[in-house]
This record gives sequence, C-alpha cells and structure tokens, in this order.
Amino acid sequence: MKSESTGSSLRILIHAPTAGAVERARNNAANLKREMPAAQVRIVANAEGVAAVLDNPRADTDPLTLVCSNTLKKIQRDAAAPLQTVPAAILAIASMQQDGWLYVRA
Repeated sequence: MKSESTGSSLRILIHAPTAGAVERARNNAANLKREMPAAQVRIVANAEGVAAVLDNPRADTDPLTLVCSNTLKKIQRDAAAPLQTVPAAILAIASMQQDGWLYVRA
C-alpha cells in the first residue's frame, strides 16, 4: 500500500555494519525510493559492511551510500564514486540524527 504522504520530509538513515546488513539496507532503500520517491534515504556502512559495499557494487543504491573512512583506512582500501565517504560512521550517524534523520539498523 502506498502512503498518501509525498515523503518529501521523510529522511531515513540505514546503518549497515555487516555484509548481511548491507544487503538488507540496499533492499530497504530501494523499496523506500520505489514507494516514496521524494523520501531521502542514506545507507551508512562501517566495519564489515564497508568491504561488502566495495566488493558488490549496486548501481541503484551506491549513490545513497556513505562509507566510513576509518574503516577504509583499517582495511587499506578506497571507495570510488558514486560512493561517498564520511570521516567516521558514528559521527555521521549522530549528526544526521541530530538533524532529524530517522535511524534504522539493517
């Protein structure tokens, strides 16, 4: 069932710290964008989730994905566009919540 709301004010961040969480986060993000195209959604990947994002690109959700630079340094890898990096996932999550984004753990 589609929501009657336009979703223009809906902002959801999906935290994906594991490979399984990355898969769930990507599916959730794609489903949300299909049901509410105006909603804003971001996936924040850290820990084991970073390697999963890098190893399995997904064109529809990679532009929505924020990758933890601390984890990239730890695993000695780089993230290429359309992926975006953040200095620390915890800081990105806390800042986004402070700005009104709703947190979902995938």
